[in-house]
Formats: sequence, structure tokens, C-alpha cells
Amino acid sequence: MVDTDWKSKMMSSESPKLSSKLHVTIPSPFKVVAVSSPISCSAPAACSAYELYLRLPELKNLWSSRDFPRWSNEPILKPSLQALEISFRLVLSVCSDARPYINHREWNRRLDSLVTSQIQLIASICEEEDDQSAPVSDGRSSLSLLPQLATWRKTESLGKKFLCTIDNEMRRCKYTLGLGEQNVSNKPNLRYDAVCKPNGLYRLKDNPYADHVDNDENQTLYVLHQILESWIHASLSLLNRIDENINEERFGKASSDVYLLERIWRLMTEIEDLHILMDPEDFLKLKKQLQIKSTGKNDAFCFRSRGLVEMTKMSKDLRQRIPKILEVEVDPTGGPRLQEAAMRMYARKKGECDKIHLLQGMQAVEGAAKSFFFAYKQLVAVMMGSSQVSCDSLSQIFMEPTYYPSLDAAKTFLGEFWGNLG
Repeated sequence: MVDTDWKSKMMSSESPKLSSKLHVTIPSPFKVVAVSSPISCSAPAACSAYELYLRLPELKNLWSSRDFPRWSNEPILKPSLQALEISFRLVLSVCSDARPYINHREWNRRLDSLVTSQIQLIASICEEEDDQSAPVSDGRSSLSLLPQLATWRKTESLGKKFLCTIDNEMRRCKYTLGLGEQNVSNKPNLRYDAVCKPNGLYRLKDNPYADHVDNDENQTLYVLHQILESWIHASLSLLNRIDENINEERFGKASSDVYLLERIWRLMTEIEDLHILMDPEDFLKLKKQLQIKSTGKNDAFCFRSRGLVEMTKMSKDLRQRIPKILEVEVDPTGGPRLQEAAMRMYARKKGECDKIHLLQGMQAVEGAAKSFFFAYKQLVAVMMGSSQVSCDSLSQIFMEPTYYPSLDAAKTFLGEFWGNLG
């Protein structure tokens, strides 16, 4: 029960007082309760086998190299560009597949969407740069696969479309990627070859099973997960930057990065969905050839990715920054201190817009992360049969209560107040 004159009271330093004028249902509890996360890595042996199959130790060396120490965006943009370059290799691989039963039409549509989504995300990352230290020049890339895609008969339409997309999406950035796009604005080109290192990626084009596993889906599975892991690595650097910006009270920048993180989660769902286009029998045969087995009911295959587990935990731990953003301490007695601060912020608006945008983005990340695991569970059922979908911890992730109970309570109050007004 709360006073209907809550808004004017929220504009002052006092908290809303209780009265009998309006009955509202507020979700409980108001405070974040420390509970163990339902997500943890698979057995070390399974994780190591996954990493060796993808040649992750070598790939991590490429992601983590710091060739331009003054360029603050390098830790995020480098693995993002490498994911894009690996995607060009996926396009070549799929379009070279001679199996008559492959759905080439749908593959082309999905690959177009995948590469376009990555270009848009990379452009957004570049757009957020506020320093002048990005490595640029007048030259173009001589090592990327994209110019080859734009000239080979089977991939020409896709390749030219990607070049047009780069031109269009990079128009608000201070430089362009330098992959052969028209660049009508004559902006400087990113030193793509020096940043992305396409030659290094090319040396990792074959997985350790390439010589003795006779299965066309082997390369597709390998490349898809290299793309996924590259974006996971980029997201970990992004999460560190979000935390740093919140600590320094740069809430506008943190808000922009949080929305980038949400888009990465949704991109990862799009990457995983490409498994649907793999031939069912060839995929299940490959599963046997690679000896991919579940070791228990709580061992989802995705938990073999240590990076994904870390990304999930760090995304969830953004909730620990709520007191910093709202500038209040958690009430040790469980009172609605955070909820009341959120209500005041939502009502005041003036001077609080960056914080509101940040909190909305954090809740969007929660939704995108939970959607990823829900979609992954359905994907496993489609690809391997429902008998493989028995992972309790996987279900717990997307069925967990909200990460932000105080924000949820504040919005529930506001919704019921306005619903009952008049």
C-alpha cells in the first residue's frame, strides 16, 4: 500500500510513505540474494578436448596480441574482425560444398544475414571510438578473403553485397575497413591486415581431425565454433570495459557498451542456429567420429566452452553494479532501499538519462543471455534428438528469477500505480 502522491515525494530526498490509498502487489524479495550460479564448466578433459579441436590456444594468441598499445579499442575490435574474416572462410567452404543434398539457397540467406550482422556490430564498435589512435593508412587489405568472394562466380553476389554493406554501415565512422569497398567519402582505411592478421587465421583453417575424419560437416562445425569463440573473447573485453566505465561513473559510455553486449548475445544465437542447416545424418555421424558424448545430465555441450561460461557469469554479475549506479547501499535488513532509489530515478529523469539507459541495457543483456540458452536447448533437441536435452542446469539458466529484483519491483509499482490512477 503506497501513497498516491508518490511522484512528488520521489522528487524529494524522502522515500514514499505508506498509506491505504492504493493497493499494489510488489514482487519479493527486494534485495539480491546470493545463490550459486547454475552454470559451470564441463569436466576439464572435455573442455580441453573442445579447445584442442578448435585450436583455441593458437587462436587466443591472435586475439590477445597487442600490436597497437595506444589503441584502446584493439582488445574488442581485433577478435571481432577475426570473427568476420573466419566468416568469409565459412562462405567459401559452404559455397564449395559439392554435396547435392545441401540446402544452398537457405545457406546463402543465412550467411548473408550472419556477415551483415557482424559488419553492423563492428561498425557500431568503431563508431563508439573517441580517440585518434586507431591504426589507419591509405592502403587496402591484400590478405582478406573478401575480395576473392567478390570475384569468384559462386560467391560474387554475396561478396559484392558485403562490400556495399561495409560502405553503408561504416559511413558514421572516422575510417573504413579497407577491404575493397568503394569508400566514396575517401576516409582512411584501417590497417586491416596488421590488425586482423588474415595469414595467421589461414594457418588455422584446418582442425586436428581434418586428415582422418571423412565428413564434410567437420569443417562447418569447426569454423562455426571459431566464429563463436572469437565473439565470446571480444565480449569479455567489452564486459571489463563496462565495469571500468561504471566505476569511473561514465554511465553514457557504459550504456553504449551494454547494448553492444546484448547484440553480441543475439549474434551468438544466430551463429548457433546455423547448425540447423547441417545435414542430420552427416552431423550425427560426425558426432560419433569426434567422440562427442555427454558425461552427465548437467553437462550441456556448450559448457565445454570456458569462455562462454565466463561470459555468462560476468553478464549476470552486472547486477552487482546496481548500488553504484543508484548511489545507495543495499539494505542489510532486506528493505526496499534499491527499489525506492530506482523509482526516484525513473520519475526524476533529468540528469539521470544515462543511468536509465544503462539499467535498461543491463536488463536487455539478461533477456538476450537467457534467450541464447533457451534457443540452444531447442537446437540440441533438433540436432541430436530430445533424449540429449536432459541438462537441468541449462534449463535453470533461462528459468532463473530476474537478475534485477529491485528494478523489477520498481517497475511493477509504477505499472500498477499508473494502471490504478483515475
